[in-house]
Amino acid sequence: MTIEQAASGLIVAIIVLIVAQALLVIGFSLVMLRARRVEIEDANCPRAAVILCLRGGDPFLRNCIAAILDQDYPNYELRIIVDCEQDPAWSVAAECIAESGATNVLIQPLRNPKDSCSLKCSSVVQAISELDDTFEVVALLDADTVPHRTWLRELVAPLADDRVGATTGNRWYMPDEVTLPSLIRYVWNAAAIVQMYWFGIAWGGSLAIKVKVLRESDLLERWSNAFCEDTMVFRALRQMKLRLVYVPSLLMVNRESCDLSGYFRWVRRQLLTARLYHPNWFLVLSHGVSTTIVPLLMVALLVVAIREGQMPVTSWLAATLAFSWLANAVMITLLEISARRVVAHRNEPTQWLGILGFVKYVLALPVTQLVYSAALASSLFVRKVGWRGITYRVDGPWKIRMLEYRPYKASELSDSNPASSL
Repeated sequence: MTIEQAASGLIVAIIVLIVAQALLVIGFSLVMLRARRVEIEDANCPRAAVILCLRGGDPFLRNCIAAILDQDYPNYELRIIVDCEQDPAWSVAAECIAESGATNVLIQPLRNPKDSCSLKCSSVVQAISELDDTFEVVALLDADTVPHRTWLRELVAPLADDRVGATTGNRWYMPDEVTLPSLIRYVWNAAAIVQMYWFGIAWGGSLAIKVKVLRESDLLERWSNAFCEDTMVFRALRQMKLRLVYVPSLLMVNRESCDLSGYFRWVRRQLLTARLYHPNWFLVLSHGVSTTIVPLLMVALLVVAIREGQMPVTSWLAATLAFSWLANAVMITLLEISARRVVAHRNEPTQWLGILGFVKYVLALPVTQLVYSAALASSLFVRKVGWRGITYRVDGPWKIRMLEYRPYKASELSDSNPASSL
């Protein structure tokens, strides 16, 4: 194969990748741009239990709890499961409850942490197992989710359809500090939520499930032996011939910053859960491999072409790489515009990036791809995973082992940035 033939093949491959990604991004953006807030009347609101699992005092925990207790929803209870009473989250939660004067909230410690699953799964199982038969819906969210007043109404509304078993939103990052690691996370997440929408990957930061589904499926049993609670929901619903519905208006803003090592561990954990529990993992993997290998091969071939003085080939390869970079920047920008429209409808601030931040994020695109590629490769082989100061051994989807339990220490928050519940 000549260098010209190799270059032609790679150029065609990267154009195909760009077109495929563009179609997915445009389709998702149209869903977001056409998003309309759908709510239900008070009389039709099923009784709901909102479950918040905590380990460690997240930066926006007070905002989160205050927002949950201020929901415009007639019949719900907040169930908070804290790792232990000595955990810093306990005092924060207790103060928020006292300040609000709310009576529809119950705070409990995690009584018997299972060593066969993550602490979050243990907490979710404990909370759901103690619900009585009057509850019809369970809503999960994370401590870094600050819900607007109609969050629960919007999340529950699609469940009125008998064909729907669960609903979900997703996250969007607008960090207060526009650092390189935060921008890398922002770029990766922007691309990831498009896949999550098309591949049916639920997000535990805003997830509602019918109690009937929990009773009739084996989800509680599976959670008792699992690493995460959200990614497997799609498979369980498909087995019951039910749908997972994405609610476009529930794109929840996260304004936390992160460091690079914390981001790497976090994104590796996200990819690991997809590998363990989602039926479309092969598509996620294929996308990650193809969007990494093709550009790297083009860069390598570009170096060879420069060394051999192949100026036409050099020009075509350089132009294609530049076009790819520009196309990715345009796609992320389109997603940002769509996200801002959703967030602005809730009267939340959206001006976070600025001109300098925009330049930084464009420059962060290739770095994001490299870090993502490393995290993807690591997720394929990792067997020990740290999460909020706890190390788990992962030998398979249902072969999870907590190696040692210990109460949370404040110094461990940096070990798991970006912070998320448990």
